[in-house]
Amino acid sequence: MLQHVLSAVAAVDTAAGVGPLVGRLVLGAFAGLAAAVMMDIPMWRQEEGYTPAYIAASVLRRVRPDEVTFLDANVVHHVAGALAGVLYALVHLTVDFAVPDAPLFGVDVFPHIVAVLAVVPSIYALFSYFVLPRAGRGIYEERATAVRGQWLRSAFVFGVTLLVLGPALFAGIS
Repeated sequence: MLQHVLSAVAAVDTAAGVGPLVGRLVLGAFAGLAAAVMMDIPMWRQEEGYTPAYIAASVLRRVRPDEVTFLDANVVHHVAGALAGVLYALVHLTVDFAVPDAPLFGVDVFPHIVAVLAVVPSIYALFSYFVLPRAGRGIYEERATAVRGQWLRSAFVFGVTLLVLGPALFAGIS
């Protein structure tokens, strides 16, 4: 599957004539989507479950979280993961451009580590301090601490997935 993704990205780059920038952004989106899928595991296992996804979808749709369908929550969660992956790719590209290569086992890991350290706190803060307070008083006042804690654990899984998957994906393009 990974080889198919890399081939598709190379084909897009060649057809569009834009070089590796678009390829890295597409790979970042793919990595973010994959990391969001991995986040599903802790989200399902924790008491608050998919509450953050329902809250995010409710804020976007301007309805109460209990009026959001599972499909809406799922789409918002995974699209947000893909967008966070694009942010990861942008931070990675910036650091990779600014800092000389220092490969470890053939992989330049420093830009990946910095990108993860920038993205994970960003997605946590975005949800916890901008999205969650807009979800309505009931959730915010009664369950905010539990939802934030659950989101923190899930965001950690997102970051670990990016840290493992990002170097593997980005090593495939120049």
